[in-house]
This record gives sequence, structure tokens and C-alpha cells, in this order.
Amino acid sequence: MWVRVLGSAAGGGFPQWNCACPPCRAVRDGSRPARPRTQSSIAVSADRRRWFLLNASPDVHAQIEACPALHPAGGPDGSRGVPLQAVLLTDAELDHTLGLLLLREGSGLVVHATEATRDTLYDGTALLRTLEAYCPVEWRPVVPGVDVPLADGLSYRAFDVPTTKRPRFGSGSRGGRVVGYRLTDGRSGRAVVHLPVVQELTPAVCAELEDCSCLLVDGTCWSDDELLRLGLARRTAREMGHLPISGPGGSLERLAALGVPRTVYTHVNNTNPILLEDAPERRVLEQHGMEVAVDGLELEV
Repeated sequence: MWVRVLGSAAGGGFPQWNCACPPCRAVRDGSRPARPRTQSSIAVSADRRRWFLLNASPDVHAQIEACPALHPAGGPDGSRGVPLQAVLLTDAELDHTLGLLLLREGSGLVVHATEATRDTLYDGTALLRTLEAYCPVEWRPVVPGVDVPLADGLSYRAFDVPTTKRPRFGSGSRGGRVVGYRLTDGRSGRAVVHLPVVQELTPAVCAELEDCSCLLVDGTCWSDDELLRLGLARRTAREMGHLPISGPGGSLERLAALGVPRTVYTHVNNTNPILLEDAPERRVLEQHGMEVAVDGLELEV
């Protein structure tokens, strides 16, 4: 299968429009090696003809234009046939769902989401109700633990990712608020796990990573107090629903012990020093054989 990283930054992108933190300043003025990034999303295909989008970021238009494989085939009649088959959502966060509204010009949209995510987007943010005013929306319920075929031997199994983050809409008492996806190519048997949001690598979550060939994982913050130290937030990374990379119990320590053949950090916040290619933190990851995603990265698994 092929995986295309469309966007690799957390909400707000990199640089973030209202931020002058050290990485944002560096990427703007070119004082240190760093590359701009759009907001987190990937596209997956088994044949490079039919593609499935995992999360629809607010940058989806630019991301599709930057990926020729996602361009419409067109024709002499001006047809608008596109290779995008469906969108799979990990949660209802705005930076993962606002792009749905930008896909409204199509003849219809297939959206895979848990019941909790669907209800938030319908009754909380009203995003789905707004979208339905422009085009038909077919909702495919995502049930953690159930294998779902997509196309050409490609399938997925969602798994629940526990979170204590306070939801902006609804009570947050239901399961399925955040899920990861394990995508499998039936022909090769190889699997990719997409886990852009994770608060703790629990035994159940780690079990979903077993024998996967590639993991795209939450790299939001390097340290738990990163935003606190910069004076940009009043909560730690964990309190915001993201496991930090460094420190005891951080994702680097936990993932290094799992031995996944290829681990790529994505959903990287603009404050995270790993965005700077000459940063000591970046070298630490590289010494562990881990990578930092960049927009346009293509993986063949």
C-alpha cells in the first residue's frame, strides 16, 4: 500500500499564524533549517488509483493540489471524477474535520466515523448538518475492533484511544471519542497504524501496534510542560490529550521498546523543537531510528 503524508503539523500548522515561538521564528526568517507544514492528514491507497483520506484538515485544498495522485481525472465533457473515495475520521476536532466543508462541491461524500464523533459533528459543531446542505453525506459507522474492507484488498480496523481531555461539545462520557486506525494490505499482509492523537500508550493501544510495518504517531509536544514554559497555554500536553515524546513514560521511551520497523512522528505542534532539523531533540529521535514527518512524504509499505 502507499501512504502519502498530506499534512504533518498539529492544529494551526507550522508556522502558526499568531505565534512567534522559536521554531515559528526560525522557519519564517530562515535562521535555522526547518520546513513549513500544513495540518495533519494522510491519504492511503492500495493501487495508487483509489485513495482514502484519514482526517480532513482545513488545509485539504492545498494538500490535494500538492498531490497529483489526488487530482481529478477530468475528461472532454468537463467531468469532475476524483480518486478520493472516502474520509476516515479519528475524532471530531476542528483541525481534523473542517476540511469536510471544503469537499462540499462533490456529488457526495462518504465519511467513516464513530457514533460519538458523528454525533459531535452533527449536534455539537453542526458541521455535518452544514455539509449536508451542500452535498449528500453517507455515514459509515466505525466500530472499534471490527475489520472493514475498503478497496483492492485494503481494509482497516479502528481501535479506541482513551482520553480524559475535556470535550468542547457534549459530555465526553462515551467511548469512541478518539480512535486510531490499523490499515492492512491483504495482498502483502503488511499494516500501517495511524495514531495522530494519543494521551497514553496503554497495553490495549500497544497491542494494536504489534507486527505493524509502519507507525505514524502523535508527536505534538516534545515535553509535557512545553506550552506552559513558553507561556502559550495553561495545560500540559497530557492534559490536552497528547502524550509527550520525551521524559519518563513518554512516547519515545515506550515506542523504542516495541521495535516497530518504521516510526514516523506526525501531528507536530509548532512549538516542538523537532521541527528544527539541527535541534538536539531531532538528533535524539534519529539516534533511535525514528523520523519526523514532512508534508509530501510518501511511504510504500
